[in-house]
Amino acid sequence: MATMHILAINPGSTSTKIAVYENESPVLLRNIAHSAEELEKFDDVTEQYDFRKELVLSELRQMNIPLDFDAVIGRGGLAKPLAGGVYEINRKMLSDTREAVHKHACDLGCLIAYEIARSIPGCRSFIADPGVVDELCDYARVSGSPLMPRICIWHALNQRAIARRFAMEIGKTYEELNLIICHLGGGISIAAHEKGRAIDANNALDGEGPFSPERAGSLPAADLIRLCFSGRYTEEQLLKRIAGQAGLTAHLGTNDMREIEKRIAKGDKQAELIVDAMIYHTAKNIVAEGAVLFGKVDAILLTGGLARSQYLIPRLRERIKFLAPVYCYPGEDEMQALASNALEVLKGRREAKIYE
Repeated sequence: MATMHILAINPGSTSTKIAVYENESPVLLRNIAHSAEELEKFDDVTEQYDFRKELVLSELRQMNIPLDFDAVIGRGGLAKPLAGGVYEINRKMLSDTREAVHKHACDLGCLIAYEIARSIPGCRSFIADPGVVDELCDYARVSGSPLMPRICIWHALNQRAIARRFAMEIGKTYEELNLIICHLGGGISIAAHEKGRAIDANNALDGEGPFSPERAGSLPAADLIRLCFSGRYTEEQLLKRIAGQAGLTAHLGTNDMREIEKRIAKGDKQAELIVDAMIYHTAKNIVAEGAVLFGKVDAILLTGGLARSQYLIPRLRERIKFLAPVYCYPGEDEMQALASNALEVLKGRREAKIYE
């Protein structure tokens, strides 16, 4: 069988990850970090398009990798709720992504992948399992106000990749298992996976679940409304107090867990209190998903950048291990997951869905 050449692009809040694969073998893996000074010149993430696209192309040129790919796959954006799977990028997806209410750097993955692929004869462009994958059960959508139904924005790509990796390791399939998966990153997303479907997940981007290094999580609703009408903050400032300048950042002035752990080791009791509170609320939300699955949980999987923390993981594990065996997968499998999803389509083993 012919070797397929795949470019994967994964823009995040403070970095752009790129990878080149020949079938499932990585030829290039790069994590291009962006400083606050680099990004502060842009009013919103959509303005970063040219900057990030040129960084991708420049990295390929420096490594003497020609623009000769069978597919370019980007991390999906936050355009609208979708079923899980691989989607071929089309003009409607591009338009919806640019006009989406929720904005995140991941939106740029779709835009950049499409433009690069368009310049290569015969090259296709995809996204896979974007953060707005919605397989919620009907109960999960209902909130206490008909004005505000629940939505989920979560780390779908990485959670599914970790789920499949775990299933393979124990000789089962993802579709056979009931799992609770917690992605511990700048935002914390927690989902109940029932036999291959995420039937409950939180809106980890802007206001649900535990607080995290950069997110406020669930807040007292009445206090939030009063703050909105206090005249002390603009809408833009308050939105940043929900996502970006919230959580550990708001309490401790940094989102860097390594720095915070050093402060704790030196006796900083305030830092210890705030991190322990984050662990407490994260554990509470993980265990709550046990009720969604009627207590029938095969395993709890912890993943994401914070899963490397030697302070956080043992304390979190201690609170949740009574429910099910706990397994830790530090970091994320997103680049491999993107490439594998594209390869499955190119090899004809699955069909790309049509975005409508």
